[in-house]
Amino acid sequence: MMEKNGHEHFDEARKMAVREYNRSISNGEIGYLPSLEGILKDTDIVAQVDLGLIEIPLKKTIGTYTHLRSLSFARNFMPLIETEFREKWSSLCEAHLHEGIRDAIKVYEYMNWFYVIEGNKRVSVLKYFDAYSISAKVTRLIPKFDENNKDSRLYYEFLKFNKITNLYSIWFSKEGSFDKLLKLFDNFSPENSYFDNKYKYFEVYIYNTFRKIYLSSGGDRLKITTGDALLEYIKIYGMPKKVNEEKLILRMKEFIKELEVLSKDEGIDLSTELLEVSPNKMINTLTSLVIPKKKLKVAFAYARTIEGSGWTYSHELGRLHLEKVLGDHITTGYIENVPENNDAYKMLKILANAGNDIIFTTSPIYLNSTLKCALEFPQVRFFNCSEAHPYKHVSNYYGRTYEPRFLTGIIAGSMTKDNIIGYVATSPTPEVISSINAFALGAKMVNPYAIIKVAYTNEWNSRLKFTDAGSGLIKEGADIICNRTLEVPHPVSTDFGVYSMLCTIDKERGVPDKYLATPIWNWGIFYERILKNILNNTFKTIVDMFSNNPKLINFWWGIDTGVVDIFYSKELVPPETQKLVNLMKKMIMNNAYHPFTGPIYDRDGNLRINNEETASFEQILSMDWFVENVETLQS
Repeated sequence: MMEKNGHEHFDEARKMAVREYNRSISNGEIGYLPSLEGILKDTDIVAQVDLGLIEIPLKKTIGTYTHLRSLSFARNFMPLIETEFREKWSSLCEAHLHEGIRDAIKVYEYMNWFYVIEGNKRVSVLKYFDAYSISAKVTRLIPKFDENNKDSRLYYEFLKFNKITNLYSIWFSKEGSFDKLLKLFDNFSPENSYFDNKYKYFEVYIYNTFRKIYLSSGGDRLKITTGDALLEYIKIYGMPKKVNEEKLILRMKEFIKELEVLSKDEGIDLSTELLEVSPNKMINTLTSLVIPKKKLKVAFAYARTIEGSGWTYSHELGRLHLEKVLGDHITTGYIENVPENNDAYKMLKILANAGNDIIFTTSPIYLNSTLKCALEFPQVRFFNCSEAHPYKHVSNYYGRTYEPRFLTGIIAGSMTKDNIIGYVATSPTPEVISSINAFALGAKMVNPYAIIKVAYTNEWNSRLKFTDAGSGLIKEGADIICNRTLEVPHPVSTDFGVYSMLCTIDKERGVPDKYLATPIWNWGIFYERILKNILNNTFKTIVDMFSNNPKLINFWWGIDTGVVDIFYSKELVPPETQKLVNLMKKMIMNNAYHPFTGPIYDRDGNLRINNEETASFEQILSMDWFVENVETLQS
């Protein structure tokens, strides 16, 4: 079979141009290439930088500099006109087939896109043959920074990234992503590389391979970039040193479903109320999640041990509650001491392979490992105990902890003598910050002079670090501390798995004096409701959540459901304070009062919640600021 000559290739390229032109017109778009002349009309260019001769990706070469030249090409850079253009294009095509196109083109780089000054036909020929890159003399046009424009902010992030890596092909749609990739590069060292730097190796062997499989799996339909998708992949599977294409193709079948949800950005459905269980349906079939007419097999993954961790013990109480109320319809099991790192995936995989239908991972630290396992076992349903953003394959469940924290804040504010209250916290996540703020607002409600000093442990479940942080707060003058580790046994530990409480401080000895109050968890209520609805097949949203529902579901229940509550000492908390706490609790349960009711100012004096308005659930779940009576100590 004879190979096509240059004229035949031109005819084929022109057909591609006409199809692309007609497609663009039918979609209400301009059919020609974009021209930089028009784009820059009202743009303030603050600098031109000669980048010299570099290899640029053809996928980022999207237009011409002049408007007149842009009329010669469709948006895919294929030739629209004939006349003498046909001969020149065909000659270049012949040269490429026999010798390769060697002469560099000239381009402007603007906002990480390239616009051709000289060499449009060379670009057209190489794009026709699906070449990856071309040599170009590049002049960068840098627009004035606009802090109110997301594209501008992203481009300036890219400039920093590009200066270090000299990569042009990677782009992100989310701010902060370039810095995240740079941090990943810190520990990235290719095993074997023909390139003189790790960044080029990453582009060729990691990024380009991922891009090919991602796009062929449907990524070309999504409204996120390949860079966005790759960063999500790395969050779950880690930074690869090389890509196994067969394994990536298999993973992409389920992973692309997560990316579709991310791309649509439909938001989250928050389940904030107890699920209703139909009394009229017999528990005789399971949903599509499990095989009919068999016991539902449920597993729990615990961090630490039941005896050594109050958090784990509280979830174990929930599992035992399930056995008691649903023992005829389910079997449960658990594993303790699941590693608090990426090795958790191996343990979760054991649970999935053991035939479990539903797996609850009971710590926020397991989210990535849970998602990784869920992608591999789509027939198993996974729930992760955290306030994090849920996924298509993993739902999250947690309690509205800010509600009982607000009530304990009332107790602290009414009982402090020195107006300095300590608060030991894990790390400044939105859930922790909202709890601190609610606590501070509760204290301020009864004591406008109360100051909340916060010390972080940067460890979610370490008694030693909680004790050390509490000792530091005592030195800061706190006479009451929230989340002080219990140094003597307390009945609430056995009943609810609580090992830290709000307590007064004996300043002479520097130790807790009286244990006053604490938020408590009743995980059995959550587990029972979820399992009953799955067994009864009555809760349509549960089924939708794992099928075609574009929104993701986060179970986030409050005091009104009983999942979270408050324990306080009736002997130590003053009777009048008890009355106020009970009243406020009832008001919160009945939606008559919200802990985040405005006006609320942050500690910089900015009005965050307007007068007589309340914070939305979305505002609370993304809270990253502190109210005005909170001070954070250096770690």
